[in-house]
Amino acid sequence: MIEYALNFGFICVAVALLMNLWRLAKGPTIADRILAVDTMAINAIALLVLYGISRATSMYFEGALLFAMFGFVSTVAYCKFVLRGDIIE
Repeated sequence: MIEYALNFGFICVAVALLMNLWRLAKGPTIADRILAVDTMAINAIALLVLYGISRATSMYFEGALLFAMFGFVSTVAYCKFVLRGDIIE
């Protein structure tokens, strides 16, 4: 039963990534594109967690945590760049 749930989860996250990619390409404003990239990072974290569950190892959970920290910092840096034009003050 867990295999069916994992396959359903993989399909749902893959569809969500495709919709985020569409928003990234067609976003009318830069804020929409930033939000799409941030949501794609969250979906990538979900894929890592699902893959870690399917392989029964904790190594992918640690990778998901690292990816979450990197995604947060990069989103904040890009927003700061858009607002002020400079990242390091």
